[in-house]
Amino acid sequence: MKPRHVAIIMDGNGRWAKARGAMRLFGHEAGAETVRRVIRASKRNGVKYLTLYAFSVENWKRPADEVGGLMKLLIRFMKSNEHELHENKVRLRIQGRKDDLPQNVREALERVEASTLEYDVGHLILALSYGGRAEITDAVKKMVAGGVAAEQITEESISRNLYLPDVPDPDLIIRTSGEIRLSNFLLWQCAYSEFYFTDTLWPDFSEADFDKAIEEYERRNRRYGNV
Repeated sequence: MKPRHVAIIMDGNGRWAKARGAMRLFGHEAGAETVRRVIRASKRNGVKYLTLYAFSVENWKRPADEVGGLMKLLIRFMKSNEHELHENKVRLRIQGRKDDLPQNVREALERVEASTLEYDVGHLILALSYGGRAEITDAVKKMVAGGVAAEQITEESISRNLYLPDVPDPDLIIRTSGEIRLSNFLLWQCAYSEFYFTDTLWPDFSEADFDKAIEEYERRNRRYGNV
């Protein structure tokens, strides 16, 4: 069975650019093309939810010119790809601390979110200013503010207070560039996810690479604690 929800840690843009003697932003621009390829491959493989780890809460510590360049790239990506979301009835969703984003970025994203709100053929989820620990922390704060008593705190109640509670947990998490760690990504949701790691740098990740990850997933036996 193919995965319903695939989440990807898009890693390796900086190393890809460095190997070519270019600035890191050049790698991010190349990585944006990979996003387009993966969206196509995701649709072809029947994946309904695609979550992309685009910018973490820790990424704000990067040099200001790189952060600024990433924000501009994000706006350009939205403008050039919005028509495809409408054509394919794909809903854009943002997962993370949106209030941290610059106002122009937030407004651009919220406009596309609103215009695709009714679509349900597919969901493109961008994790922006996102961190797994931050999400759990924000969920607990929300529950406390809502007067939830200690005895009412359950796994289900925490799940209901996450950023996107209606989105199913990822079946498959892919990480590129040879790193074998989660980097604070979907820590609550990944409890029973399958993981696929590849040495391929994100700008080089092809539709064939995505298909290979799906094929590997299909060979696995998901037991969820059972025998």
